[in-house]
Amino acid sequence: MKLSAEVAAFSRRLGHEFARPELLSRALTHSSLSSPTRPDNQRLEFLGDRVLGLVMAEALLQADPKASEGQLAPRFNALVRRETCAAVAREIGLGDVLKLGRSEMLSGGRRKEALLADGMEAVIAAVYRDAGFEVARDLVLRLWGDRIETVKTDARDAKTALQEWAQARGLPPPTYTEISRDGPDHAPVFTISARLESGEEARATAGAKRQAEQAAASALLKRIKGD
Repeated sequence: MKLSAEVAAFSRRLGHEFARPELLSRALTHSSLSSPTRPDNQRLEFLGDRVLGLVMAEALLQADPKASEGQLAPRFNALVRRETCAAVAREIGLGDVLKLGRSEMLSGGRRKEALLADGMEAVIAAVYRDAGFEVARDLVLRLWGDRIETVKTDARDAKTALQEWAQARGLPPPTYTEISRDGPDHAPVFTISARLESGEEARATAGAKRQAEQAAASALLKRIKGD
C-alpha cells in the first residue's frame, strides 16, 4: 500500500517508517468514513490506550523510584488523559491527516479534542503492531518529551483540585457558568466563569467547554493561592 504524500510526510514527522503502511492508514481513519473495505481506528485506539498506559507507568516509576502509588496516580492520569493526547497530536499535525466523513469535516473534526486524542492512541497502536513495544515506547517517550519530567506532583485536574480546596474550607462546590459562545458552529469559542460561594471568580476562554472550565478553575486556583 502506498501512502498519500500528506500521510507519508506525517509518518516522517513521527520518525517511523512503516513496514505495513496500511496500519497507519487505518489509525488515521475515523468511524465517520469507515466501510466494510475501510476499517476505522477504534480497535487500534483501544490497544493504543493500553500501550500508552504501560509506557507512562514504567516511565514514572523510573523517573521517581521513591514515589508512592498515591503520588504516581495523579501524574499518570495527567499524562494519559485526553487533553494531553490531543496536545501531542496537535504538535505533530495529526489533525491535518485524519480521514473523516463529510459531516465531521464540516463540523471541524480536525480540531476536535476527542478525535485528536483517539487518533493519537490509534497511531501509537499502529507503531506497536508494526514494530513492537520497544519502538512504540521510544516513540511515546520522544513525543511526550519533558512532560514526564515536569508533570506536577499533584497532577489532579484543576476542577477536582478547586472542588477539594473549597470542600476543605466548608464551602460548596464551585459553579461554572457559560458567559459567551462565539465563532461559527464548527469552531466555537467558549468563555466560562468559575466562581466560589465566597465571591472569588476567574474566567477563561477555549475552543471546548471542558477546556474552558478547566482553564477557569486553574486561574481561580492560582488567584486564591496567590501564585
